[in-house]
Amino acid sequence: MLQFLTTIPALIGFVSACFASEAGVKEMSVPQSGRDLSVTVWYPAAVGGKPTIVGDNKVFKGAAASIDAPVVPGRHPLVLLSHGSGSRVQAMSWLATELAKAGFVVAGPNHPGTTSGFSTPAETPKLWQRTADLSAVIDALAKDPAWSSVIDADRIGIVGFSLGGASAMELSGARANLEAYARYCDSYKKWDCAWFVSGVGYVNDEKITVDKVDLRRIDRARFEQSNLDQRIKTAVLADPGLAQAYDPDSLKDIAIPMHFINLGEGEGIPLAVISDGLAKLTSKGTYATVAGATHFSFLPECKDGAAELLKSFGEFDPICSDEASRPRGELHAELIGLVKDALVRDLMASGQ
Repeated sequence: MLQFLTTIPALIGFVSACFASEAGVKEMSVPQSGRDLSVTVWYPAAVGGKPTIVGDNKVFKGAAASIDAPVVPGRHPLVLLSHGSGSRVQAMSWLATELAKAGFVVAGPNHPGTTSGFSTPAETPKLWQRTADLSAVIDALAKDPAWSSVIDADRIGIVGFSLGGASAMELSGARANLEAYARYCDSYKKWDCAWFVSGVGYVNDEKITVDKVDLRRIDRARFEQSNLDQRIKTAVLADPGLAQAYDPDSLKDIAIPMHFINLGEGEGIPLAVISDGLAKLTSKGTYATVAGATHFSFLPECKDGAAELLKSFGEFDPICSDEASRPRGELHAELIGLVKDALVRDLMASGQ
């Protein structure tokens, strides 16, 4: 595994340990463009609240947290989460709970149009909607008296996975080029490109037939616009999507730390998300790989029988039967370390 390129001071572990606590969790609704976003907020919690398991279902194992537990006093950095295409923010609970225990308030929306049970190829490239969702979450927390006194608005970061990684890149200042993305999909027939021409979507948890997506018919001005939110001070990008489509000059202009993580090594990393070149273009970029992982290793641990259950639903992606050579729980522990160390360094070390 390639370690982060920047040396992490010994102080970081001390700062993180000082904020160790339990993870609380609350749900909230955030109005955005005429629709309500379902947002989950994890936070450093004191003793109290009702125990729950966030993200637990027939396929995935969830993570323990306490509903409505009191928040640890003080102002805490805010970390936004953006989930991958066809997933939910609750699927990142294995990471969110550990970040909350380390002293972060962690908040993420379920992105309409690219969320489990409501995901279509036509909505997938509309990153401007996802970035608007994420900025709306910051706005809502800043205006809510229950959270405005808890969050340090000068210390905000973002963690994104896959399409969520692309959303995080755009919120950090990256801009995508539509023609470059279309040309990439002209020749690459896997992953996101395969999804666009699959003719399949999901609405109200039902599989439906949809038109194939012609990327060149997307609103170019919206696709290529800047979605920069200057409140973001650092970003962690795990297997970020649209890796072949970003405008190089926009990456060079990003002033904040950008921590890229690829799941796997060498030729095992899909062209759709390979990020070493992106890290080199950013002024404060770091790059790491996680040996023995695959793209699906960022999803929660699967329950016994989950692979067979998914097949019975007509799901053929290797979500629970991938070719990772290490247990997913072990990979999660390594990822938690990489993500937490980057966020502590960028948002806590200078803020205490």
